[in-house]
Parts: sequence; C-alpha cells; structure tokens
Amino acid sequence: MATLIKNAKIINDSWQRLDWTADGSLPSVPASGDVLVPLRLWQGLADELLGRSTGKLGLWLESDEDPVLIADSLEAFCVIAVNFPQFTDGRGYSTARLLRERYGWKGELRAIGDIQRDQLYYLSRCGFDSFLLNDGLDAKDALLAFNDFSEAYQTSVERPVPLFRRREKEAA
Repeated sequence: MATLIKNAKIINDSWQRLDWTADGSLPSVPASGDVLVPLRLWQGLADELLGRSTGKLGLWLESDEDPVLIADSLEAFCVIAVNFPQFTDGRGYSTARLLRERYGWKGELRAIGDIQRDQLYYLSRCGFDSFLLNDGLDAKDALLAFNDFSEAYQTSVERPVPLFRRREKEAA
C-alpha cells in the first residue's frame, strides 16, 4: 500500500482516486467521501461532482495537462494532485510552480505516480506539500529527504529570494 506524506508527516490517505473504467467509460461517482478525479472527468462531470452531498473534491492533472485548464475553478478543489508517470518526467515540477506562483493555489498540492525518495526535497521546493510514495519505499527514510540539503542557491516557491540576496541582507 502506498504511503502518504503531508507536511513532512506520515498520514492516512482518505481520498478515493476515481479513474476511467477499463472500457473507457466514466466511473460512477460516489455520493459521499473524498474523491480525487482526473481533469477529463472533471470536465465531463463538473456539475455532478459539485452536487455531491458530502465529501471533498480533489483533482489530478497528468504531466502533459496545462493548469490553465483549471485556473478558473480552483476554488472547487481541496487538493490538486500532479501525476508523474515516470521518475524521469519533470513536467510536474513546472505545473506545481505555475499553480503556486501564477494561479495562487494555496491548498494541498500532491505529487502522485512514480514518486521516489530522491525527488521529495526538490518537489517541496516547487510547492508540493504532500507526496504519495511508491509502494515498498520506507516512509521514515523518505522523511529524511527533506533535510538532504541545508541550503539552496536558487529561488523556489518556499524561498523566493536567492541565496546571494539573503547573504547580502545578513551582511548589511
């Protein structure tokens, strides 16, 4: 079973991930419970999803889907997940920065898919605050990844001022 890390803590995942059925048809939407739906499902069933009686709504984007497609409906979601279909696919990093910096997403931003320990530090710098780890990964060891590096030169979502500017300010 996959492990969820949120805000550098191991937690239980309450979200049910909906996806297209094997024959390509729409899945049935449960009346209650927290559901995480793909973009195409949101585009096809937005009214039904918003009309559910109880439970929260989340959305997941594939790595090739542009976040501009949901920019006008961000308030409908409690969580946005970005799928990394393979470890080497870095497009999700850009999606996270766009969601945080351009579209002002303040809610939970989750990395799903082929998520490895080595990515966690960099994913968090881009704005992700929750991570669904691959099966079999040691979650306690993965938590150590957030402290792999003590300093970073570049700007990030979490530190918008580069190191040389921070040092200039300290020296002044």
